[in-house]
Amino acid sequence: MKMKKLFKASILFIILINLIIFLSGKSWLYKAISITYLKGYNSSYIGDYIYFDQSNISAGDEQNWLLSDGYNDTGLPKSLQKLHNKNQSVAFLIIINDSISYEKYWRGYSSTSTSNSFSMAKSWVATLIGAAIKDGYIKSVDQRVGDFLPEFKSGQKSQITIKHLLTMSSGLNWSENYYNPLGQTAEAYYGDNLKKLTLNLKSVTFPGKTFIYHSSCTQILSFILESATNKTISEYMSEKLWGPMGASKDASWSTDNHGNEKAFCCINSNARDFARIGKLYLNYGVYNNVRIIDSSFVKQAVNPSNIVDKNGLLNERYGYHFWITRYRGLNVFYSRGHLGQYVICVPEKNMIIVRLGEKSSEELPNGHHKDLYEYLDGALEMFF
Repeated sequence: MKMKKLFKASILFIILINLIIFLSGKSWLYKAISITYLKGYNSSYIGDYIYFDQSNISAGDEQNWLLSDGYNDTGLPKSLQKLHNKNQSVAFLIIINDSISYEKYWRGYSSTSTSNSFSMAKSWVATLIGAAIKDGYIKSVDQRVGDFLPEFKSGQKSQITIKHLLTMSSGLNWSENYYNPLGQTAEAYYGDNLKKLTLNLKSVTFPGKTFIYHSSCTQILSFILESATNKTISEYMSEKLWGPMGASKDASWSTDNHGNEKAFCCINSNARDFARIGKLYLNYGVYNNVRIIDSSFVKQAVNPSNIVDKNGLLNERYGYHFWITRYRGLNVFYSRGHLGQYVICVPEKNMIIVRLGEKSSEELPNGHHKDLYEYLDGALEMFF
């Protein structure tokens, strides 16, 4: 009897899911369900990149990281060991003065294992904007989006500039939610047409007035880059960043069904290569004696935009696609991705911390996550 009830309930559930998908017109939900719920997940995860189309990010001549004299001599504090176990870390890397001082991998990962960056990709896209300005493809961050994309030539949308996108103050009607299976973020991640989803958004708030974190902002920046350079962002990143920065191997960028890179997320690479963006910014836009972006752009990127947030409070935690905080008397800026992917930079210590893994800690009222400070505490205890 119980088996019959269970069977009927399962059938009704399947019918209901299909009805929701049919009525919503969101056929991409089938892919989302097959990749997540049917594999035991309720959201995206660091290994799901294998289920998406990808474009290639080409490496050039590898520039190996130096190892410090005391490489891996210092062990993890017990509190940090517990945190890594709790949050199911797969990689933890500490680089000081351009040399790896400590690295550890778990759950079958190594220094060459591939993992999804999630929103850490946003910092790379912002960096490509800086490169395009230096190359003359873009005049400045104050150039209007409508100069590149016809969908932004009229109405209030015509007032949106590249800077508004970089500072997440575009005023477009987007809702950022990683656990709503019917939401815009889910459609961007699992759907098949990023241009249709993002370029047709409406302007609901005057640009530059309010900070609201929007993955659509980064996606639109990628379309600006394509229009300006006449290259895909994977091609431009290969040319301007991945190759010159000496990445250890090719990376990939997940795409929609039309070959458009998911710019708001989804660069698939390893901890050592993700760390290279930290070295670039700690050295004010120069990588191994090659200037890639102007120091003025770096300064703007890693300092607060000081635009009020939706609660009317001054936003001191975000620059140009980098998060910013001050902790234990130190300035800190960092790339952050879903589930606690981090490249954390501490300029006063010339230190980079990379953490990759399956889970993150709770978000605090200040917009940062608790584990950010715990990783900082652990690294500072180990080496300072």
